[in-house]
Amino acid sequence: MKLKLSLILFSAGLLWLLALQPAQANGWVTGTACNVSGCRNYKLWVPTNYSGSTPVPLVMMLHGCTQNPDDFAAGTQMNTLADANTFLVVYPEQPSSANASNCWNWFEVAHQSRGAGEPAILALIVQQIGSSYRVNPKRVYVAGMSAGAAMTVIMGATYPDIFAAIGVHSGLEYKAGTDLTSGLAAQQLGGPDPNQQGGLAYLAMGKFERRMPTIVFHGTLDVTVQVVNGNQVLAQWAQTNDYADDGVDNQSVNDTPTQTTTGAVPNGYSYTTTFYDDARGRPLMQKWMVKDMRHAWSGGSSAGSYTDSKGPNASQIMWNFFRQFHR
Repeated sequence: MKLKLSLILFSAGLLWLLALQPAQANGWVTGTACNVSGCRNYKLWVPTNYSGSTPVPLVMMLHGCTQNPDDFAAGTQMNTLADANTFLVVYPEQPSSANASNCWNWFEVAHQSRGAGEPAILALIVQQIGSSYRVNPKRVYVAGMSAGAAMTVIMGATYPDIFAAIGVHSGLEYKAGTDLTSGLAAQQLGGPDPNQQGGLAYLAMGKFERRMPTIVFHGTLDVTVQVVNGNQVLAQWAQTNDYADDGVDNQSVNDTPTQTTTGAVPNGYSYTTTFYDDARGRPLMQKWMVKDMRHAWSGGSSAGSYTDSKGPNASQIMWNFFRQFHR
């Protein structure tokens, strides 16, 4: 009788404890991350099949200027991919109080280093989500568009211990500008020598240095962020990865393609894809140049801004790239 009573009491207590645990709803969840650098709101998409029973990947998506999380999610359709492949997606929001055009401040020195400025807040968002959800810490990725892509490059350089791979759509190399004037000039003319900037990105990694798998998308008719920048992003990361590979600038990784292919979207744009392996023949980087596309997310939905459905599906291709890599 005592054993039976104990089991009843234990069961009742267990049910009471379970009742106290908040259910992790699927769909949108909002949050805010704050540190000494400031606060940023974010929207987290919890995929349909997420149960919390096993760790899942996390993709951080950084919107461009004049955009917001809802707009960027609608345009990229990344949430649909998240539902199909069971990964979390977080969309940090850059408020107009931080930048009048809602741009991430990638061009300011205060936001180009580890442990300070916007990079520190974005890293905190990942940590905060990881404390509430079952995130696989070895499979966290970041992708962005335009100013968000430039900040993505910074996150790859300053937090290689958090991000396993990066996706750079219509962006710029690390420290392409160090103030508004040089940032605007870089958008039109390109930034400094990518080999030099690659070395700076490697130094920014510090003791967390590691190769950073990188996929680049750019439209050849982009007049907002000229196509030279897409080439520089790839070249910069080739140099950074060359250093990170073995600590020496010895061409163990370079920007000479291992393979080049061409393709076309039915009733859409043609594109050229270049693949880059390391000295051991392991895939490391890709670059997708979309002919005749302007400043837009390739293959995106018209439900969001700065998208062009006539290009290859950047969201799907980025996810296919990301899923190959873990820290």
